[in-house]
Amino acid sequence: MSNNEYKGKQFQRFSRLNRTLHIMMIVSFISLALTGMSLKFSYTPWAAVVARLFGGFESAGGVHRMAAVVMMAVFGAHIYNLVTVKKKEHGSWKSLILGENSMLFNKKDWQDLKASLKWFAGKGERPDYGRWTYWEKFDYFAVFWGIFVIGSTGLTLWFPEFFTNFVPGWFLNVATIIHSDEALLATGFIFTVHFFNTHLRPEKFPMDIVIFTGRVPVEEYKLDRPAEFKKIVDSGKLDEYLVEPYQPIVIKAIRIFGFTALTLGFLIIIFIIYAMIFAYR
Repeated sequence: MSNNEYKGKQFQRFSRLNRTLHIMMIVSFISLALTGMSLKFSYTPWAAVVARLFGGFESAGGVHRMAAVVMMAVFGAHIYNLVTVKKKEHGSWKSLILGENSMLFNKKDWQDLKASLKWFAGKGERPDYGRWTYWEKFDYFAVFWGIFVIGSTGLTLWFPEFFTNFVPGWFLNVATIIHSDEALLATGFIFTVHFFNTHLRPEKFPMDIVIFTGRVPVEEYKLDRPAEFKKIVDSGKLDEYLVEPYQPIVIKAIRIFGFTALTLGFLIIIFIIYAMIFAYR
């Protein structure tokens, strides 16, 4: 297919389920960050204002737990989807985990990282990225780490009577520290590193909306993921990925949602920096 034939078409990158789960994750994570950070820094003026928006610190705690349930549900749905994808597309866990399009780090990621550093320094060409880049994989597994560490300690603090049947009482103090500090780390990472990798890179600034639309202009995908694009073209399956772009009104609504999330994220970072520098206890 020539360039003229797919001009105006877009490449379908993410499924409807992927996009829905990501939107639910955005809403739940920002809710967790707002309520959690307002509780962690409750002695600051901005935390009192944020808590008041949720109906007070006690209500903020309730919202925090509800958002955590949504986050757990998103994670569970994603794991279930992986099982489905394994059955339909891979046939075995080995193919899913170690295959060419695996989300696990592999030799090519290391090669892409070294090539990227040379490219950044003007010492080489831009790498031929595949379906997933090394920074996307890092972001992906950061969620797994967060769900395990923050989620497990959060459940312990939510149901202390149950868990102290299995762990000593002093573990609740340890869980409080881990939960609080890991949540602070996760919030800082998502609203700085992840935001930069996804939205603030020069070629994507001010926002990359592909995770909301699921689709990207074909020429842009060809430039961003040359190795993956060539593989699909060579297989003769490009037509299966081509779709029409969304209407402008849909894109406008998506951008409003996206910029709202970005703004809240940056505000939370500013609040945290203020608390750490001027009011930390």
